[in-house]
Amino acid sequence: MPDWVVSSGMWKEIFALGVPLLEKILRPAAVYVFLVFVLRVFGKRELAQLNPFDLVVLLSLSNTVQNAIIGNDNSLTGGLVGAFTLLGINYMVVRFLFRHRRLDQLFEGRPAILVEHGHIVKNALAKELLSRSELMTVLHRQGFDGLHEVDRCVLEPGGTFYIQRKLPAEEKVQHQEVMKALGELRARLEVLAQMRGQE
Repeated sequence: MPDWVVSSGMWKEIFALGVPLLEKILRPAAVYVFLVFVLRVFGKRELAQLNPFDLVVLLSLSNTVQNAIIGNDNSLTGGLVGAFTLLGINYMVVRFLFRHRRLDQLFEGRPAILVEHGHIVKNALAKELLSRSELMTVLHRQGFDGLHEVDRCVLEPGGTFYIQRKLPAEEKVQHQEVMKALGELRARLEVLAQMRGQE
């Protein structure tokens, strides 16, 4: 057998923890709590990734906290313990918040109404640190030509945008339907008149 197969040092480096197990569990837990708090404080904007700066912050953030999670341990076992800890904590938090909806709303925050009845809510835009051009970029990504097509735009706590299209007024829709029916009736009458004229 080759030496690398039977080398106990190799297997020790792969599987032996470089730090105590309790530390491997506490590190990801502390980072998880910190990130949830920080993302809650700094708002929904980072999650929405509206410009390259937001994306850079999120990518850098994940790289920055990596060492805090793994410590001085590069073993496979350490990585698996850290990943399992993060997933386990997230599962427990989500399950707990699912059962306690009021706490869920407190943690997630409230949606921000950015456009109401076709008009920009400037205070909400400023509170979320969004510029008008960033809002227009969001609208264009969703297939809207401009603000004139939007009735309502809401930035959800998770960083997604809900945009409601302006619908024509009910009277206008009824008027259009009546005009269409009259047009069809006129066309039929013209056909009947032509048929009688040919007789």
